[in-house]
Amino acid sequence: MAERPDDLKKLITVATDMGLSGELRTRATKLIGNINTHEALLALLDLAANEKLTKNERELAIKYARDIIKSGH
Repeated sequence: MAERPDDLKKLITVATDMGLSGELRTRATKLIGNINTHEALLALLDLAANEKLTKNERELAIKYARDIIKSGH
């Protein structure tokens, strides 16, 4: 899936916006994981390191980062 960098930036913004619901942030994290590129991997690692996010959101980011690594990126 070839996403434009602007789309990835928008998803990162949604995933880290604490003013939004956890469900919406989680959906953005899943969409980042589905991009399956090196840039998405780096974004997911940044999300996992973001202490403002909930433990579950951070673990989800790690899960998707692991999936990208396993796929060869």
